[in-house]
Amino acid sequence: MYSGTDIQYALENTKVIHSPDRRIESFGTTSFHFYLVTELMDKVNEIRVRAGRIQADRPKLLTPENLAKLLLEGFGDEANDFAQMLQARNAAFLKYGFQIRKDNLSENLVHDSVEAVLDRVMNQLPESERSGSAIIHGVDEGWEICLLKFTFELVEQSAQINWFDFRRKGLL
Repeated sequence: MYSGTDIQYALENTKVIHSPDRRIESFGTTSFHFYLVTELMDKVNEIRVRAGRIQADRPKLLTPENLAKLLLEGFGDEANDFAQMLQARNAAFLKYGFQIRKDNLSENLVHDSVEAVLDRVMNQLPESERSGSAIIHGVDEGWEICLLKFTFELVEQSAQINWFDFRRKGLL
């Protein structure tokens, strides 16, 4: 389990070197490959490269009525009041679902500088895969936090486009 300090350190030291060209699809499943490059803390010039896949399920539109049902399950009167407030404001939310496919996760140890490894990963990435891939520089302890930070940033970048698509289709 990570401490608050571990989480903060991972968040502050995560840098996206290459982001996918495309965003999360509004009406379908989106899959991204990732390469997470981390330095081992107790070794000089020993770098771990993790590769895997993140799958984002189709965003779901949560209307005030559906959101109220979600909020009220197991909650008290305050949740009911909050749900009624959301209904009055006619607020809607997008719900994103993700799966980090650990079955496709691979790890390799490389003996070189982190800069050289990042350059090599970028240069060896086939042009046909670049638009759907991310290269992330993070920390080894807390690497999953680094991956989640990237994922949440991708959601933030995609949300405005997804809202536009939902409006264009008359769903909002």
